[in-house]
Amino acid sequence: MRTVDALTDHQRATVHMAASLLLDYPGEDVFATRLAAVEQALQAQPDLPAAVREPLAAFVATARGRGQRAMAEHYVATFDQRRRCCLYLSYYAVGDTRHRGAAILAFKEALSAAGYEMAADELPDYLPVVLELSARSEGDEIAQVLLSSHREGLEVLRTALTQASSPYAGLVEAVCLTLPEIDQATAERVRALVAAGPPTETVGVTSTLPFPTTPVRYPTVPAAQPAGQPVASEQKERA
Repeated sequence: MRTVDALTDHQRATVHMAASLLLDYPGEDVFATRLAAVEQALQAQPDLPAAVREPLAAFVATARGRGQRAMAEHYVATFDQRRRCCLYLSYYAVGDTRHRGAAILAFKEALSAAGYEMAADELPDYLPVVLELSARSEGDEIAQVLLSSHREGLEVLRTALTQASSPYAGLVEAVCLTLPEIDQATAERVRALVAAGPPTETVGVTSTLPFPTTPVRYPTVPAAQPAGQPVASEQKERA
């Protein structure tokens, strides 16, 4: 999977925030607003590379053409009913196994270390949440580590969406293009995961998570946040 060279932090943040909004459930009360917001963001950055701009713009056009009800039905059929199209990143690493709780806790601790806390009833490894964190903490290493350490899962998701001819494939591809290029070893793990799917049993599952359970080098932020402190996932409530 190629990457886009020389993206600025602001351009990367734009792609991640747009993907965060569009990968969340297209509820009737937010559908048009989110499409308009992404369209305006793309218009405001004419220098955004075509490789990441075009998939976002194409999705907006497709979603408008299909309409909210059709997109919502497609969303449920795709993300809620296909194991390889899961939007929860830890699922690709540990599946429905005894390690899932620890993996989710690691995401929660990472959000806290970055100065954010969940404001909606959603798990912290939900891809739109992690992308929003990346966009709001522009240039911060924590969100990039979360995304890069789950690159295999993102590639499996992208492949599965492409094979299903889903318009959501372009959104995940745009996100992958903003991340470092994967090496041969990662590519081989992706191929194996595409073939086998996420783990379903604890037998043979590694006890080592794909990132530290407690972030190092970053102090934990107290629960009380200053006035005006951005809160991750404040837009992540399904209709």
